[in-house]
Amino acid sequence: MSAPGIAQYLGIDRYNAPQLFGAKHRRFHVMAKAAGSACNLDCTYCFYLSKQTLPGGPGGGHMDDEVLERFVRDYIQSVTADEVVFSWQGGEPTLLGLEFFEKVVALQKKHAKPGQRIENDLQTNGTLLDEDWARFLKQHGFLVGLSIDGPRKIHDYYRITKRGEPTFDTVYAAAKMLQRFGVRFNTLTCVHRYNASRPLDVYRFLRRELGSTYLQFIPIVEIRDFEATAPHTWDTQRLPIVGSAQASPDHPDSIVTPWSVDALEYGYFLSKVWDEWLARDVGKVLVNFCETLVVQHMGLPSQICVHSEVCGKGVALEHNGEAYSCDHYVYPEYQLGNIRQRSLGDMVFSPQQVKFGYAKSETLPAYCRECEFLSDCWGECPKNRVLRTPNGEAGLNYLCPGLKRFFSHAVPTANRMAAKLRKAQARG
Repeated sequence: MSAPGIAQYLGIDRYNAPQLFGAKHRRFHVMAKAAGSACNLDCTYCFYLSKQTLPGGPGGGHMDDEVLERFVRDYIQSVTADEVVFSWQGGEPTLLGLEFFEKVVALQKKHAKPGQRIENDLQTNGTLLDEDWARFLKQHGFLVGLSIDGPRKIHDYYRITKRGEPTFDTVYAAAKMLQRFGVRFNTLTCVHRYNASRPLDVYRFLRRELGSTYLQFIPIVEIRDFEATAPHTWDTQRLPIVGSAQASPDHPDSIVTPWSVDALEYGYFLSKVWDEWLARDVGKVLVNFCETLVVQHMGLPSQICVHSEVCGKGVALEHNGEAYSCDHYVYPEYQLGNIRQRSLGDMVFSPQQVKFGYAKSETLPAYCRECEFLSDCWGECPKNRVLRTPNGEAGLNYLCPGLKRFFSHAVPTANRMAAKLRKAQARG
């Protein structure tokens, strides 16, 4: 990458150590795990529940008042952009109760900088939300991300309580309550082995029955021993070749868990949702992967990290103050430090994290660099690079066959849409 690209990414004038740590303009995002990995559900595919028992990991617990104030103060001071976004995730953050988030809002007001806008979003399974929550979220302008995987049969297949009970009715009721109170919410839908073959059932439910107008879809891909093995610490010579039987979730010796999405079915899912969005919802509904593909063909940066050329500007903060390179990298190998001893800004712009961010594009195999869809994909999320290319080179994304299927289907239309939008911008 050229120096201007690096400077743009870092928000500084030159790429050198003194300015890395003394940057005038710093923009980054923190996903706060204030409840750690604690959750009242036991979703089969959850990658975060195991953090409580991860050797050398953050363990269990909730964020105490000291860490909370350090975090709020330091995050506000470290970000020099005109907006700071607090993202509260888990685990399940509503386990902390309303009192915790009342403290959050008070601390944000206490430490706010003049002219800097503070926003909050809350990712939740929705099962603990009630009218008191709804009033609070509306009053303080929280954006809610509601986790729901589709209609009842699909949602309840994996998203169950600790006692194995279904959760659909509770989540659906929470969505309708948020709508009654005028609380903004997005839907977050995991695409996994069970629902990937039913894209229209999922999409049409979210749109027509639930009334979601901002739909986020994320693929479930987890290696077999993800509970204890950090990404990129595996034996690359033992990784399967793309297209082999071991690269399928249905094989007994698969590299991924049985609930991981099948790569080709993921491509099918994306393609069918793309077509439905084009036919019915363009201009009315935001779908994360659809919007970003069009934006990228307008020559603008990806709106989602997995299809960006670099990453590393979105870190995870655990309940005990430990910061990690990403919430998919909460392993000892990727710990950046603790806010009790070190500023978030210094951790995010440290050489360790900058190297992590640029490794996303710099470590791509030749198979990816020569791909016609490189600038659409950028190798997707690095934690999913668990395959070898046809000639045996490591570092290929598990989803590659499905992503190629989708991009082959959607890119011609995305190009035409982008061209029309550019002309409209030029006229307007």
